[in-house]
Amino acid sequence: MTAPSGSSFVLAVDGGGSKTDVVLLDTHGQVLAWERGTGSSPQIEGLAESVRVIDELVGRALEGRDLRDLVQVGLYLSGLDLAEEFEVFRSAIAGLPWADGNVIVENDLHALLRAGTDAPDAIAVICGTGMNAIGVRGDGAEVRFPALGPLSGDWGGGSELGDAVVWHAARAEDGRGPATALVNLLLEALGASSVAELIEDVHLGRRGDDSFAGLAPLVFEAAAAGDAVAQGVVQRQVDEVVAFVRACVTRLDLHGVEVPVLFGGGVARGRDPLLLTGIRSGLAEHAPETRLHVVDAPPVLGAALLVLAASGADAAALERARGHLSSDLGLARQPLVAG
Repeated sequence: MTAPSGSSFVLAVDGGGSKTDVVLLDTHGQVLAWERGTGSSPQIEGLAESVRVIDELVGRALEGRDLRDLVQVGLYLSGLDLAEEFEVFRSAIAGLPWADGNVIVENDLHALLRAGTDAPDAIAVICGTGMNAIGVRGDGAEVRFPALGPLSGDWGGGSELGDAVVWHAARAEDGRGPATALVNLLLEALGASSVAELIEDVHLGRRGDDSFAGLAPLVFEAAAAGDAVAQGVVQRQVDEVVAFVRACVTRLDLHGVEVPVLFGGGVARGRDPLLLTGIRSGLAEHAPETRLHVVDAPPVLGAALLVLAASGADAAALERARGHLSSDLGLARQPLVAG
């Protein structure tokens, strides 16, 4: 067995519904490897697939390095919301060589929050494949949500927006609902001759419905063109974001405190004008002290900053990491790891 090299490093993982980023950094904040793969949310992919995707990406990032120099690991994943889910995930990775040490397992909202602000009082809302939010207060108090879909009162994000396209198109085509441009946009996007045919193909297993989340941009396209049905869907998404923020402000008793609201995820980064204008208007009414900020940096930046801080890295290291990870341009161009 060789002796440790003396160059310590940390491992940061951000796993969402559509992609997973794994970054290896030395404790001076220099990026040593950055690997990106498919989604690893245990809620969406299942526990075994989540662990498999992460383990494969970690293996690529760590290739040839002495694990005795790995001083801190941080995994920030969507789909981990309940205490039991955290324990089950920790048990699932316990036997992996890179997880035999100091390992943090948390929800990916913490990474989004840290990527966007250092403020002690803050709220983060993620609107990617799904939706979730977290609120934190300077004294350590936190507000979380179960984020279990309709069962826990959730609606929104790419999956729900995509489903709404199909739902409204189906009702428009068969006469139960008002006419909408979503019908033609849907058929063109998926190459179907009718919504009825599409529904039948999905129901009979001839076509999967896993691509519906990719239909979310159609809502914003139709809404921008003046389609009333699509505008109603966008307004519902607005209302959900505002509701999360309002709940965090109320439960943390942050009324009268200026609070940044970090808005992240693929839907947020799309910066749809109607969506952002609606959210800002809703916040002005229901949480006037808050200020909306769209987080363009990949959330793995926040994961890296949190892991470096946990390892004892200094402020210069954190700034160096921020410089490397503030945009996806730092990621080497390579294909996604297949699921």
